[in-house]
Amino acid sequence: MQESKKEHNEINDLSSKEIKDVIVAALEDAKGNAITVIDVRHLTEVTDFMIVVSGTSNRHIQTLAETAYLQAADAGIEKLGIEGLGKSEWVVVDFADVVLHVMSPSAREHYNIEGLWDISQAPSDK
Repeated sequence: MQESKKEHNEINDLSSKEIKDVIVAALEDAKGNAITVIDVRHLTEVTDFMIVVSGTSNRHIQTLAETAYLQAADAGIEKLGIEGLGKSEWVVVDFADVVLHVMSPSAREHYNIEGLWDISQAPSDK
């Protein structure tokens, strides 16, 4: 049974902005391309931030996802799930408050995650 965001928040002591910052720093360390953070708090209660990043190859995509969840774990952040690791041009890592999409440039352009979630901008407090 998958836990709810509220239950998961009780496990993680960090705020969603702190979780986002840890993940973005990990992606920067692993040389992620075109890191985009989308604040979706005004659109859904499921998560607070979507992070989209591109990798240069399938191996780089895997490395970005692995680096993010390992550095998050080191910071005490638990992931709820991961999909696509080891076999895809799109890996999703769910940290409840933050959902990470690691994609090839062609998959990113095709699926346009930013366009789907960036419908309207809320006041930014990133």
